[in-house]
Amino acid sequence: MSEPTPDQLKQVDLRVLTHVVYGLFALGLVTWVFAAATVAAIVIIYVKRGDVAGTVYASHFNWLSYTFWWALLWVLVSLLGTYIFIGYLGLVVTTVWALYRVVKGWLALLEFKTP
Repeated sequence: MSEPTPDQLKQVDLRVLTHVVYGLFALGLVTWVFAAATVAAIVIIYVKRGDVAGTVYASHFNWLSYTFWWALLWVLVSLLGTYIFIGYLGLVVTTVWALYRVVKGWLALLEFKTP
């Protein structure tokens, strides 16, 4: 049995890192108390973006990055809408949408696919 090459080890490390990023993102969404976990996931995404360039994991990082920024926009809009009570519905819809995207992306990662 041969030793794994450095490229193979790097792929495994990037896969584990991507799982960690999905986990942090989901933790922050599910428990509003740990919203800092989602921010930590985004920081990791931007710090490691160069390392995942050209790999399947780059699409997962982009997927989560877009999810974060769109969700943040809609949360802010929904918070403004809470003054007329429609914003609460917007917060729920945004949370469900973001959870859907995290689950869809994470399942794609498990199947070695892009989201």
